[in-house]
Amino acid sequence: MEVDVPAGATEVKGAVKLVPQDEIRLLSFVTTRKAAEELGRQFEARAPLRVRPARSPGAQDSPDFAHLGLPEPETLKGVRWAGVCPACETDERRASVQWIEISLQALDGDRTRVYLTAW
Repeated sequence: MEVDVPAGATEVKGAVKLVPQDEIRLLSFVTTRKAAEELGRQFEARAPLRVRPARSPGAQDSPDFAHLGLPEPETLKGVRWAGVCPACETDERRASVQWIEISLQALDGDRTRVYLTAW
């Protein structure tokens, strides 16, 4: 993913999920709101971070973050999201992925959980 986890981040969890003809890279951690916002700006190439309406998990969904002990970010209320195609934006740091997205979940106080998914 070529994403630097901010110094002092906690609850750092990552995995690679193998699916037919691809792999999905997952990373999550908790950091300060400021560090999360700075990281989020890297993914605002075409649109700013925006709230996606939370949806109920469906039986057909393939959970990604569940095996890390986390809820899927798209099922949480108030989570802000942005995504980018690194090749479309000539982001050479992330040339090995076709798509990367970030979701930010505000927690209590000054803490934010960051979810990153790339494939």
